[in-house]
Amino acid sequence: MSVRILALVGSLRAGSHNRQLAEAAVKLAPAGVDIALHEGLAEIPFYNEDVDVEGGVPAAAAQLREAAAAADALLLFTPEYNGTIPAVLKNAIDWLSRPFGAGAIGGKPVVVVGTAFGQYGGVWAQEEARKAVGIAGGKVVEDLKLAIPGSVTRFAETHPADDTEVAEQLAEVLNRLHALVDGEKAAA
Repeated sequence: MSVRILALVGSLRAGSHNRQLAEAAVKLAPAGVDIALHEGLAEIPFYNEDVDVEGGVPAAAAQLREAAAAADALLLFTPEYNGTIPAVLKNAIDWLSRPFGAGAIGGKPVVVVGTAFGQYGGVWAQEEARKAVGIAGGKVVEDLKLAIPGSVTRFAETHPADDTEVAEQLAEVLNRLHALVDGEKAAA
């Protein structure tokens, strides 16, 4: 069975290590898995219920919702900014949570991973992202985690896809997510 995973990166920086980690996921995706790295989070305005009405939803937000609706699962890559989730990722989750009770991520498996400069690899931001996405209706896969510390030094000269340990850990996350989604599809 083909599995479609939507990847969202919580950093807008061109050289972001989390973006590189997402690129590595695309490269390492197992057979039968298509990982789409969503572009355009920077163009989505902050969530505002006043514009989230028929005919008023900004195009970038509508595209995000459509991409999430078409996906079987989501994979979030988050850095840690001041001990928490970046605003751009939280904003994406907010748009995906609406309309209330029928958001595009409702019931979909969501895995949160990432890398950060600190010694714990951004675990606080990852926990905040899991909390937000769970409240938003996503089905957080709590036992699939990957927090890579020391990103600034670890990935200074090595892309995450070329770091054997990281590539193996990321591949394991992807394989387990693939098996989970396949199992859910088979049971449906």
